[in-house]
Amino acid sequence: MKLSAIVPLWALLSLTQQAPPREKCSCELSLEEKPFPHDKLQTVEGNATECKTHVTPEKALELESLLLGLEKRLTQLHSDVSILENEDDGELYGVLSLFVIENEMVAIRHLMDKLNRTTLEYQVLTADTIQQLEDLKFEMTKLEKFDTMKVVMGRRVNRHLESALETCMSGVNSTVAPTQELYGTCERGPLRNITGPVINTQGEFSGSYAYGAWGRDPKPEAGKERWYWMVPLTSSQYGHYVRFYSSLNALIIGVSNPGNIQISPSNPTTNTIQGPNNVLYGGALYYNCYNQDAVCRFNLTTKTVTNVKLPKGTRYNSKSNFCHLETCFLLTDLDLITDESGVWVVYTTTQALGNLVLSKVEETEPPSLGKTWTTSVYKRSVSNTFMACGVLYATRYINTNMEEVFYSFDTTTGMENFKVGIFINKVSPNIYSLNYSPVDQMLYVYSDAKMVSYKALFGYSDLYSSQE
Repeated sequence: MKLSAIVPLWALLSLTQQAPPREKCSCELSLEEKPFPHDKLQTVEGNATECKTHVTPEKALELESLLLGLEKRLTQLHSDVSILENEDDGELYGVLSLFVIENEMVAIRHLMDKLNRTTLEYQVLTADTIQQLEDLKFEMTKLEKFDTMKVVMGRRVNRHLESALETCMSGVNSTVAPTQELYGTCERGPLRNITGPVINTQGEFSGSYAYGAWGRDPKPEAGKERWYWMVPLTSSQYGHYVRFYSSLNALIIGVSNPGNIQISPSNPTTNTIQGPNNVLYGGALYYNCYNQDAVCRFNLTTKTVTNVKLPKGTRYNSKSNFCHLETCFLLTDLDLITDESGVWVVYTTTQALGNLVLSKVEETEPPSLGKTWTTSVYKRSVSNTFMACGVLYATRYINTNMEEVFYSFDTTTGMENFKVGIFINKVSPNIYSLNYSPVDQMLYVYSDAKMVSYKALFGYSDLYSSQE
């Protein structure tokens, strides 16, 4: 090999080893997406929660109740004016009728004032709510721009598809659904509110009888449609006669006609009325038989007494009274109540562990017990009960001025509701008897020697169907 050939190779090798190293390869990552504004989402959620707390079902119920109450009061006023036109004798009856009408008009005026205030509040609330919803919609539209994966849009499309599928399926299996879920045995629906008191009087006895009961016969005999009855009880809560009045005016001024109808000659004896929870129905007085776990029926026409024994283990003689935290009401083991279908009795038994038991009292001769239900509300936690349209309602003592209808039991469906939440404004601390009359949808209360009445308002609402 020639030397001249070796030298160039050596030079090439030297040049290769001395070449500078190449630069490192790098790339930049650029994110086009903006960071998600979590703080703005939290603000929107907070605004939505605040809006929800301002717009509540109770506010809508208040307005509906006021409108319904005004409608009922106007109807009552028209009825009172008609009675005045027919009965006005230019003397005491006319004066009392005018007094009743004046009270009705004052109550209507107060109701309209409250309705006007409530309507104005709702107008402001509606305007504020609309603006808040518009703001929420605007913010949510801006937040949707961050949904680059189209998740929200996909869920929205899925909801539309599910709705269309349900519509299609309902068309295939078409059945006519009821417009409103059945509640009780009447079309008027559940109890919505209690207004009043409408009447507040001591009658002719002026506080002499602290205990008793009064009301109207839901199934009156011919010619007695406008009669009122009253059962005054002694201080030991016994009675032996029922007293009648030909009209409300007669009851207020104390003119009793035909007067007393005697059941037994004295107190207490075999057929004595025991306790304040008695009612009149179909020309007969139903009450707790003296010293018995039985319901007595006194026929006003034949002047005879028949009875029906309650189930074995029934508590009586003040062993399971109506109560509240401070006291119990003596001899209230049995509560006789009426509604559109007849007479019922509320009591408890050892087998029911002290819970309310409800039985239908059938108009047989002698009377008999029909279907019976056991509820899950403890009787001593209840201060009184009444029936309306096949639904049992229970009250509890709140304070000296307020009573609450807190519980209902629907005999048609067996459904219980512990959140009825309807309040009664009391004129005296203690309600000894409470009964509903379907003749005029009134509640008749005997409270510390006073005879008091309230208007019961009924009606369907989505609020109630969601609570039940």
